[in-house]
Amino acid sequence: MSYLTSAKKNVHLFVETCVAAGLKHIVISPGSRNASLTISFDEHPEVKTTLVHDERSAGFFALGIALQLQEPVAVLCTSGSAVLNYFPAVAEAYYQNIPLIVISADRPQEWINHGDGQTIMQDNVFGTHMHSFIQLEDKYETEHYYQFLCMETLDIINKAKGEWSGPVHINFALEEPLYNTVEVSDFHAAQAKCLSYADQTKSNIENSTTIDWALFQNQWSAAKKKIVLCGQMPKKRALLDQLKTMSEDPTVLIMVENTSNLYDLKFVHCIDRTIEHLDRNNSDFIPEILVTLGGAIVSKKIKNLFRDWNIQHHWRVGYAFPEMDTFRHLSESVECAPTNFIRKLNEAPRNTVELYASKWKSIDFIRQEKTTEFCKSAPFSDLKVFSILNDYLPEMSVVHLGNSSVVRYAQLFDPIASITYQSNRGTSGIDGSMSTATGAAFADKDSWHVHVTGDISFFYDSNALWNKFLTPNLRIFLINNEGGGIFKIIPGPNSTQQYKKYFVAEHQHSAEHICKAFEMEYFSARNTEELHGHMEAFYQHEADGRPKLMEIFTDTELNPEVLHSYFTALK
Repeated sequence: MSYLTSAKKNVHLFVETCVAAGLKHIVISPGSRNASLTISFDEHPEVKTTLVHDERSAGFFALGIALQLQEPVAVLCTSGSAVLNYFPAVAEAYYQNIPLIVISADRPQEWINHGDGQTIMQDNVFGTHMHSFIQLEDKYETEHYYQFLCMETLDIINKAKGEWSGPVHINFALEEPLYNTVEVSDFHAAQAKCLSYADQTKSNIENSTTIDWALFQNQWSAAKKKIVLCGQMPKKRALLDQLKTMSEDPTVLIMVENTSNLYDLKFVHCIDRTIEHLDRNNSDFIPEILVTLGGAIVSKKIKNLFRDWNIQHHWRVGYAFPEMDTFRHLSESVECAPTNFIRKLNEAPRNTVELYASKWKSIDFIRQEKTTEFCKSAPFSDLKVFSILNDYLPEMSVVHLGNSSVVRYAQLFDPIASITYQSNRGTSGIDGSMSTATGAAFADKDSWHVHVTGDISFFYDSNALWNKFLTPNLRIFLINNEGGGIFKIIPGPNSTQQYKKYFVAEHQHSAEHICKAFEMEYFSARNTEELHGHMEAFYQHEADGRPKLMEIFTDTELNPEVLHSYFTALK
């Protein structure tokens, strides 16, 4: 099969090596300096390319694709300030362990800081937020450099996909001319040539750390009070099965959040509502051993609680960030797959005397009933909206939770087992939540993708809708409470003179005209009846349509009052 590629041999070899290493999706932002790379990726028969103008949005769009497909995805941009706009997505990928490949075109090195246009110091510009960086050139045309280029490219993509996965940066200095092409007759032969150049690439070294399983199992069996706390992760069936087995041990409590994507009736899913009003000084609840799995924990309440308690052993399990000591009790960091670690603990003899988990679950059941009861009669507010939205979420859908108050409200309601919950909790920023959702929906057109966002986050990331690849399986719920509602919930901001102007950042804007600009169907609701009444039409699917957005207006003064009343009612 013949196809066009750049006349620059180094560019051609680079692209073929990327494809040979498993790179299939490239999100491109327009520019001139990256022209030879754009042409070569777009013409390649095994690469899917998409165009997103705004590099900040493009970074998160690619991140959403990578999250959904669980494989590396690249972004490609021109030189200069363009590459800096990837930084928010890079940071999110770094802390969420997502294999994002940043490919930036650059001027030749001799022109940096010499007054040429669109030149900045791109060399290792992301610093320690990258797993690896390489600098490539197109001016060297020797067999030795061809081998170096292919080896380095294959190696850096393998690093992005490793046990501790994450972003990597490839900076490619390109000379003019940039648009010339040649025809290639066989990409299989081209890839074979690249791999032959790269055959000296070091293979990934398996983690060979020896784990003293007997020590862990003995301590586990001897303890009468144990908690396994699971942070953010994709759905993992094998891990869920092992945790279900472990939950049969009455001395073990499994704590999860919606973003853990682990569901079982024996688990505690809604941490904040469960520990509200808990007697911190009651030693019956303090675990002897805490095991943590996965990524970020949303609940600030549980972080503060565990930091205050005298926990004897905290075992952190996983390959990423082994030094992370979230609760200030870290005793062991075990570089091991979580499923394997839980399986090994399940092999240990059980101590079935202490009914530790049931003490927690009895509180959880009561709080679950109180939540249902409270929401039935609650006035129209943010809390009421979340209780209603939960009832309409499609089975087997993917729910993308915005940050700040949105993800916290969501944790007050039990997750739905068939649904996958995602959120940009690596850095917990508001800057790319909608762009991430659009990328995931694009990568998974056969499922519903539902994005729930606040107004500040929506307006901040509204360029996510400047994208011709938006898909009709995406639904956006915009909860507009005229400002940053989180600052009306957390203690502190309302004691300052800057409370409304700089923290809540009050506004009176609506998304209606943004939807018109981007040709999206717009719905609005200001009460319970309107919200229920729009749902059927809102979820109606048109195969050739665009996403739909529903803007839900809530009372900015009433929202914190309702939430406060809710937590009071839990007592």
